Amino acid sequence: MTQTLGDFPAEPKADPNLKAPTATRGRGPRQAVLFDIDGTLIVTDGAGARSWELAFADLWDVRADISRYSDTGMTDPEVGRRTFEAVMGRGPSPSEFARLLERRMHFLTMTVAESSGYHVLPGVEELLPRLVAQGYVLGLVTGNLEAAAHVKLARAGLNRYFSFGGYGSDSADRVEVTRTAMRRGSVVFGKPVPPERFLAVGDTPNDVEAAHAAGIECVAVASHKYNIEQLQRSGADWVVPDLREGLPPLAE
Repeated sequence: MTQTLGDFPAEPKADPNLKAPTATRGRGPRQAVLFDIDGTLIVTDGAGARSWELAFADLWDVRADISRYSDTGMTDPEVGRRTFEAVMGRGPSPSEFARLLERRMHFLTMTVAESSGYHVLPGVEELLPRLVAQGYVLGLVTGNLEAAAHVKLARAGLNRYFSFGGYGSDSADRVEVTRTAMRRGSVVFGKPVPPERFLAVGDTPNDVEAAHAAGIECVAVASHKYNIEQLQRSGADWVVPDLREGLPPLAE
């Protein structure tokens, strides 16, 4: 379930050293920051892939290695369908797909909890409360199903920072997922929020491409599979080694 603004913890005491939301291109201050999850906020160390493997084995007694049939940036439903087609030799029926998603969510709760390599990436636990204290509203943009996104974040206690989002359960198109998050952000604010008031944060060229296609700027974080040079070549507006660096456009 997506959290609302009422789910935020008590407002932190004002810090005179905190900066207010910064203006962007002379068109008013930024209001919201949209974060990717995997490789940007946390690493689950294969918990997601393991949950798919267990789901296929439980339902059909087949081995399903999603890394053979999917690419980075695919949404969860797309990963499930492609893997089903590859290992079963046909597409899933609606009832089969419904059961697959339920079993995958069942096992994801377990695999995330048991993952010895699960960790929050550097700077995240300091940055998120700081942004909220500065007056930014935070959202998610992720290929995870909405329920899967919150399972992954719950282990680290990060769900409370995010009041809206766009998810893989909204669309297979990452650009549309981003636009969905922006529309939901406008609902939270109670009025339309223009693209220049949003900022995206992600760790892959796909994150950068989706942000730009949706009309917003992107900070790329070289905290996982892509290095600084690769992310610079992807056209990211800013690149940082990790979130201990903060978000450059919000410090300007």
